[in-house]
Amino acid sequence: METITGIGSALLDFTFEVDDALLRDLGLAKGTMQLIDGRASGELFEKMKGRPVQVTPGGSAANAMAGIANLGGSSVFIGKVGSDENGKTYVRDTEREGVRALVSVHDSMTGHAITFITPDSERTFATHLGAALHLGPDDIDEAQVLRSGFLHLEGYILEGNMKAASARAMDIAKRGRVKISIDLADPAFVERNLDELQSVIGQFADIVFANEEEAFAFTGKRGNEALDVITGMCGVAVVKLGSSGSLVGQGKKRIEIPPFPAKVINTNGAGDMYAAGFLYALAAGLPIERAGRIGSYAASLVVASPGARFGGSIDVSGI
Repeated sequence: METITGIGSALLDFTFEVDDALLRDLGLAKGTMQLIDGRASGELFEKMKGRPVQVTPGGSAANAMAGIANLGGSSVFIGKVGSDENGKTYVRDTEREGVRALVSVHDSMTGHAITFITPDSERTFATHLGAALHLGPDDIDEAQVLRSGFLHLEGYILEGNMKAASARAMDIAKRGRVKISIDLADPAFVERNLDELQSVIGQFADIVFANEEEAFAFTGKRGNEALDVITGMCGVAVVKLGSSGSLVGQGKKRIEIPPFPAKVINTNGAGDMYAAGFLYALAAGLPIERAGRIGSYAASLVVASPGARFGGSIDVSGI
């Protein structure tokens, strides 16, 4: 089993269940991700004081690495936390889940995502990136990248302050013939970085994950037409269609993966868990069709659980 190393924003998730009225009172647009500063974060926490909260390590790439550990695979996460108790919690709980944490420390507040889940399972985020923004080229462990079979990047670190870190990681991986996987993150990210993202994927990516809207933002097409474009750029592509399943492309091969039935509690982390299952299967040397089924199955488990992570071992021997 080859090791998968993920690089991304180390964000501690604080998850609250709320109703629509409270969401409006907080001034948050339902279903969106809003970046906030430290002051706004403190004000939100003050308003939510006394309410039940679930606290877990998060961030897209980190969630995927935790999912790989759930499946019995070998995973490592590279990120940056603050010099506070939340940073210590992030590292401790990441390693407790079976992921090796190569997490450096910055003298600031640990990044966090305050997540609000409404009764219809919709998720709304208020995110303070904090120390995660300071991930730099020197934080990339070259030896670890070269020891990996796969390097997985969340799209967000391909822009802004973290761009230099991701560039160094991809250069190392390319030189060491480590396969590079990129998750397109969200449609707005794709739209504001389209030209550069197309260049990066054409030059570095071996595997690309996108949901339907991200794929449309990237290609201007939907379904199999979008899959064709992305597969032509990177070799292996996945377009996730939510409750309709997913599409997988490899070379000229096109595969429709049916969804696994699940009672949806929340959709937070579904895409990350799909990537976890898919990469786990590839690292184990399994064929692309089975990778898609395992990804779909893993995603079905996390949408039926309250958080962005599954929180237990997953047996896919019969999938």
